[in-house]
Amino acid sequence: MLHRAILGSLERFIGILIEQYAGKFPLWLAPVQAVVATITSDADDYAREIQKACVAVGLRVEADLRNEKINLKVREHSLAKVPVMLVVGKREAETGMVALRRMGGKDQEIVALNDVIHRLSIESAVPSA
Repeated sequence: MLHRAILGSLERFIGILIEQYAGKFPLWLAPVQAVVATITSDADDYAREIQKACVAVGLRVEADLRNEKINLKVREHSLAKVPVMLVVGKREAETGMVALRRMGGKDQEIVALNDVIHRLSIESAVPSA
């Protein structure tokens, strides 16, 4: 393998970024900006709808539709350092709301879907110099 200074510089820069943020990247820099996690399988369709709406505005979002307990999903995505979790269940699907959880925070707020998408799209904008 040939060593190129360009690649070495990029690797060092990425290493410095990871070390600086301790893996907890800001929303605009995170590879996965949010995860839509379901409490029950009744909300799977609503979770897919949320994922599509978020992707439509340019967010990098994944859906966790596994048949696991919500505490396990929250723990796994917290360890993966995903900045935002959008938790939905049957009640949220019926009312068009989303439970918004931030990384590192134990509190969650119940917010309308349009408000969450608008808020996250603003927060995920790359800061200008």
